[in-house]
Amino acid sequence: MSPIPCRHASGGDRDQHQFYAPPGILLQYMFGVSSFCLHKEPLASALEQLAPVTDLVEIMDDGPHFIESVEILESYSFCYTFHAPSRSINIASIHEPVRRASVEVIGTCFSLAGEVNAKVVIHPGYFAWEEEQKKALRQFHASLRELKALADACSIEFFIENMGNWNYFLLKEPWEISNLGLFDLALDVGHAYLNHCLDEFLCLPFRHIHLHDNNGSDDAHKAVGSGSIDFNAVMKAVHRTKATPIIEVATLDGVLRSLAYLGCTIPG
Repeated sequence: MSPIPCRHASGGDRDQHQFYAPPGILLQYMFGVSSFCLHKEPLASALEQLAPVTDLVEIMDDGPHFIESVEILESYSFCYTFHAPSRSINIASIHEPVRRASVEVIGTCFSLAGEVNAKVVIHPGYFAWEEEQKKALRQFHASLRELKALADACSIEFFIENMGNWNYFLLKEPWEISNLGLFDLALDVGHAYLNHCLDEFLCLPFRHIHLHDNNGSDDAHKAVGSGSIDFNAVMKAVHRTKATPIIEVATLDGVLRSLAYLGCTIPG
């Protein structure tokens, strides 16, 4: 299977609900798809359904898609990225046993990712009480040092994702990056939009990007083009940064509608 071809949209009156490729740019990105769209199904079933849609799958390594072996992944010809476990993980926990265990779980994810040459997205963690923020930041720095060493040992790269409008999470706004240290950013468009700072994030360097839509109130992971995010600006930034775009929406139908909105033709 070849990468999804994307045609350049042009002509006609521009509608705010229609995507247009930046002028002069022929989009030839391989749009990846997150297994999140089929997260209620077994991973094997999800991969089978994604096979006609994309060559690049981001495995939501959590819940029903938690990976203990790469055997099933190797039975397909996909390229992969991983989204490390996050629901019960907190690399910024002020409780040292929890922090260490979180790093260990992500380290296992790194090891498996190394077996299939996959890059990994992780969450930055959170603090339970506002008074604990500074200590949580110190814990994050300790985890970041350890995770960099683990990534080097596994010969993989990882990115840290910005968070949505949830209380007490780190990395909700661009100004926090200087406090967190040196790392590569995975820009989540929907999260940045919820925090009213998408334009600022789009001006930054980033290596990886999650594409989904919302109306500015809920982290709904709607199909691209079905909310109020300006994806013309987003795709201009993708072109500038050469970041890997991953469609991370809640349903497979939403994936197909996102690809259609972005001007992609599904193979077959």
